[in-house]
Amino acid sequence: MKVWVLMENTSLSPDFCSEHGLSLWIESGNCRLLFDTGQSEKFARNAGQLGVDLAEADLAVLSHGHYDHGGGLKKFLEENEKAPVYLSCHAFEKHFSGRERDIGLDPALQACGRLVYVREKKELGGGMVLYPSGGFRPVYPVDASGLTTFRDGRWMKEDFRHELYLLIREGGRRILFSGCSHAGILNIMEWLRPDILVGGFHLKHLDPDGAGKAVLEQMAEKLKTYDTVYYTCHCTGTAQYAYLKEKMGDRLHYLAAGEHLTL
Repeated sequence: MKVWVLMENTSLSPDFCSEHGLSLWIESGNCRLLFDTGQSEKFARNAGQLGVDLAEADLAVLSHGHYDHGGGLKKFLEENEKAPVYLSCHAFEKHFSGRERDIGLDPALQACGRLVYVREKKELGGGMVLYPSGGFRPVYPVDASGLTTFRDGRWMKEDFRHELYLLIREGGRRILFSGCSHAGILNIMEWLRPDILVGGFHLKHLDPDGAGKAVLEQMAEKLKTYDTVYYTCHCTGTAQYAYLKEKMGDRLHYLAAGEHLTL
């Protein structure tokens, strides 16, 4: 399997754009797919720099309904005229940071005619499976980190039922892609127990020099109990990654825009 990082908060060199967001190009077997689109058209610029032709994608997946993972979807639909786009049936619900900042997807995208809404576990063929967060019961508490949703006429703490995880079975291994792991990286590990995990851990709100240190230390120790290699990025946070890296060593790696990974 080959993975190109088309967008991330940081970049490998000044040749590549960066922004708060995530986009990955994945080639597994005969399938080429786009996993998330960043928050703007910049992921497409990086694709060109890396020799990735977005028009060749067989399918696309949006991991959840936040702008920094689906903001570039319009650009992808312009570049690619055939690929279906898989996303949660809850992706276009109202998603906010607090009650003021809308962090959801552009509702106009719903009219594109190529969206495939996922309500339950979905086999995509070629060893690929999509799992909705709502199909599992949390083992650990879910920290909404101030994120909210407006549903059924009232505000409520976000439950991240719009989050999807892509599991690819290849070469006897289970490789999992998770955009932000909003439902909790430890919950996701308990649910799916991959051999390799690629994605954000959403730990940027935990201060490794303050109150978040104990939580990060406990998380590092728990993550090490799984027979898994982790490639993280985006919402994990660079300071938080550095702290975890000290504890986890070669079990944990960071991905930046412009990187090419062979798994």
